[in-house]
Amino acid sequence: MVYLKNIPYNINMYLIVGLGNPEPEYSKTRHNMGFDVINKLSEKYNIEVNKKEFDGLTGIGEIENEKVILLKPQTYMNESGKSVIKVKEYYKIPTENIIIIHDDIDLEVGVVKLRKKGGAGTHNGMKSVIEYLKTGDFIHIRIGTGKPEFKELLIPHVIGKLRDEEYEKLVPSINKAAESVPEILTNGIDIAMNKFN
Repeated sequence: MVYLKNIPYNINMYLIVGLGNPEPEYSKTRHNMGFDVINKLSEKYNIEVNKKEFDGLTGIGEIENEKVILLKPQTYMNESGKSVIKVKEYYKIPTENIIIIHDDIDLEVGVVKLRKKGGAGTHNGMKSVIEYLKTGDFIHIRIGTGKPEFKELLIPHVIGKLRDEEYEKLVPSINKAAESVPEILTNGIDIAMNKFN
C-alpha cells in the first residue's frame, strides 16, 4: 500500500464516474443521469462529492468495503475524458477498475445495460473518455432515455430541463444503475450483468 497525501491507494481502488454537465444549471436533464447516480451513491454511502480537483468534483470513501473515488467531471460533457484521465493517472487506477455511468438515447426509458467494455455509440462524453483513456475496456453502465421523435430535437431532448413528471419516469432506472455499482464491486461484472441486464 502506498500513501499519497495521506490517502491510501492501490490496484484495488475503483474510479466511479458519472457523466453530466455542471449542476445546478443542468440538473434534471437526461444528459445528467450519470451525475444523478453519483449523487445517489454519495447519499447512500456517505461520500461527499465536493472536492474541486482534476477538472471535476471528487469524493473518496468505501462502498461495500471497497475503496472508491466518485467523480463528476466539470468540463462539460464533450471533454469528460480530460477529468477522468487526470484522476486515473494520479491514483494509478487500472482501466479495468473504472466504471463510467451515462445516459443513452439508443436504449428505451427504464432500460439499464451493463457492459464489460464497448464503444461510445452516439455519446460525445463517452467518445471523449475513450479518446483520453485510449481504450473502451472499462465497465459501462448505460441508462436509457429514448430518442426524440425528430432528429432535430435531439439537443433539447438531452439537455432540456425536464418537468417533474418526466423526471419521475427516469428515477427507477437511476436507482437501478446505482444498485448495480455495489453488485459489480462485490460480485464482479459478469454476475452483475446477469442480474441487471
